[in-house]
Amino acid sequence: MPATRLMPTEEGQDLIDLTREICTKELLPRVAEAERRAATAPELPVDAFRVLGRAGLLSLPYAEERGGGGQPYEVYLQVVEEIASVWMSVAVGVSVHALTCYPLAQFGTDEQRERLLPGMLSGDQLGAYCLSERSAGSDVGSMTTRATPDDPASPSAYRLKGTKAWISHAGHADFYTTFARTSDDGGRGLSCLVVPGDADGLSFGTPEKKMGLHCDPVSEVHFDGVEVAADRLVGEPGQGMAIALSALDSGRLGIAAAATGLAQAALDHAVAYAKEREQFGHPIGDFQGLAFLLADMEAAVTSARAAYLHAARLRDAGRAFSKEAAVAKLVATDNAMRVTTDAVQVLGGAGYTQDFPLERYMREAKVTQIFEGTNQIQRLVISRQLLQNTSKRG
Repeated sequence: MPATRLMPTEEGQDLIDLTREICTKELLPRVAEAERRAATAPELPVDAFRVLGRAGLLSLPYAEERGGGGQPYEVYLQVVEEIASVWMSVAVGVSVHALTCYPLAQFGTDEQRERLLPGMLSGDQLGAYCLSERSAGSDVGSMTTRATPDDPASPSAYRLKGTKAWISHAGHADFYTTFARTSDDGGRGLSCLVVPGDADGLSFGTPEKKMGLHCDPVSEVHFDGVEVAADRLVGEPGQGMAIALSALDSGRLGIAAAATGLAQAALDHAVAYAKEREQFGHPIGDFQGLAFLLADMEAAVTSARAAYLHAARLRDAGRAFSKEAAVAKLVATDNAMRVTTDAVQVLGGAGYTQDFPLERYMREAKVTQIFEGTNQIQRLVISRQLLQNTSKRG
C-alpha cells in the first residue's frame, strides 16, 4: 500500500500524486525486464530520466529562477522515495543528479549559476559526481587526480589528469562535477570543477559487474589532459573538500529516502503474499510468528522515513543537519537491508527466485550501506559530533 504522507503543501501532494502516476504508467511495466537485461549488458535507462525531467522531477530542490522546482527538501526526498519504491536504479540516478548540481548551486558565483544552472536543471541534462578513486574512497583527502592551471598566478584554464572510480552515469552524463587536487596540501589542496561531458580527453572504463542496480551502471572516468576553462572552477581553489562534504550531507538524505522506498516496496510485496499464501488451511499472515515479523518490518520502514524527514526539515529551516543526515542514512539503509532480507524470508523459496522482485530488492539494498559514505563512516560522523558537542558543553 502507498506510504501514508503528510505533505507540507497542496503542491507537494500534487507532486507525489504525479510521481505515483508516472511510476505506475511509465516505469513499473519495464523495470523487471530492464534490470534483467542490464545484468549482462549494463545500460542506463536514459528515456526514464527524460520522462522524469519533462515532469520537472529532476530539479525539485533548486530555485525556480534557475530552472528548478523551488520545493522544500522534504518534498523532494519523498518524491525520490516514491520512485525508489518502483525502480531503485532510477531513484539513485535522480539523487546522484541532484548531488551533482549542489556544488554549483551552493558555492558558484551568480554568473556561473546564471550561465550553467538552467541547463543542468532543465530536465534534459544528467550529471555525474566524480569524487571517489580506487585508493581514495572514504579518505577523500588522498585523491591523486590533479588539475594543473595554465598560469598559477591567473589561470584561464586547468588541465585535468587522473581517474575517478565507481561513477554513476559515466559515459552518459552531460557534465561531470569533479574534484581534483590543485595543490599538495592534503585535504586543503582539493578544488571543484564542472567538466563538460563532451570535453576532449575524457574517456570511460568498462562498466563494473555489480550484484544489483544494473540500470545504474558505474565505471571509471579517465581524464587524460582534459582542459577545463577557469570559469568552471566552483568556489575557491582549495575549497573542494568543504564543498564535497557539504554536498554529501544532502546526498546522504537522497540515499536514505531511496533506501526507504526500496524497503517499502519489499514490505508491500511481503504483506500481499502473506494475505494470499495459505498453509494448514490459513493465510500465512494469520500465524503470529510471521505477523510479528511484518510488524517489525513496518516499524523499520516508518522509523527510517521519520529519520530522513527530520533531517530534511532541519535542512529546510537552515539549521545544521550533518549529524541527522548521517543518522538517517545509517538507519534507513541498515533497515532496508533487514527489511528486504525478511521479505525474502516471508516468501520462502519463492522469494529466492526471480519470479518475484524480492531477491532483486535484497541485492539492491546492500550497496546502500556502502555508497555516499559507508555506514561505518556514518557512525564515525555521528560519534564525533556527539563527543565534540559534549566536550564543548563541559
